[in-house]
Amino acid sequence: MKINRIAVIGAGNMGHQIALHAAISGFKVKCFDINTETLKKADQFVDEYLPGRVAKERLTQAQADVARANIQFTDSLETAVSDADYVIEAILEVLDIKRALFKDLDRLAPPHAILASNSSAIVSSKIADVTSRPEKVLNLHFFNPALVMKLVEVVQGPHVSDKTLEISMALCKQLNKEPVHLKKEVEGFLLNRIFGAIGREANWLLEMGVASVEDIDKACVFGAGHPMGPFRLNDLTGLDLSYIMAMEAFRVSGDPADLPTPSLVEHYSKGEFGEKSGKGWYEYGAGSGAEAESGGAV
Repeated sequence: MKINRIAVIGAGNMGHQIALHAAISGFKVKCFDINTETLKKADQFVDEYLPGRVAKERLTQAQADVARANIQFTDSLETAVSDADYVIEAILEVLDIKRALFKDLDRLAPPHAILASNSSAIVSSKIADVTSRPEKVLNLHFFNPALVMKLVEVVQGPHVSDKTLEISMALCKQLNKEPVHLKKEVEGFLLNRIFGAIGREANWLLEMGVASVEDIDKACVFGAGHPMGPFRLNDLTGLDLSYIMAMEAFRVSGDPADLPTPSLVEHYSKGEFGEKSGKGWYEYGAGSGAEAESGGAV
């Protein structure tokens, strides 16, 4: 099956970057969100990003014009998915919300369409049963910022057909990404399990008063050669996402060890979500967001 049209559900930081990257890569893209303000910000980001790439000679003006024509934002789910060949969900990491959405996607998207979740925590086998096409439901996990990061985790649960896997791996290549095939579902997938272990140790060191945020990050950067430490990375991905994921994990497991740390709860309660809010583990000035910092390399 040839993929021509992609629908992205959720126009937040991950969603609008996935959508724009697909548009730059030549696909016709519709990006949906229920929040009109989020849609407005996403549309504005596209209008600012593309001229910036032209100014830096990363895109020609003709390429930028084609990309802009390729992407459309909408608050109608039916409009977004009615003619889609491939749907990528990028909404809140809450299982009940995702299940309700995928039930709607199954009803509104063409029968041939593959329904993918960008979830970094919820495996597709917990969602696929609400659809009539479980063999076409899988995790396609991009990394933040999606315009920059090359890795995509393609997770083949027991219900996912080999054909769906093949199409999804090929799509990643068309997007100039580097896909990795997970042969079975595992919580956290590959990279998040690795960095999750580092993050847990970093949080323990902080909560026990062993070292500061800055020094823990320095140890990872200058001792282990990481491009950034775990707290700096958390500011990039969003403390709000970390909080929501931890609370959802606790809801499912009932294990107090899954609860967010006191320091994370304190930041979350103050609305300090990281770069997106101007403050998280660190403080940020204007124009220091993930997209600005990365330069939006394609």
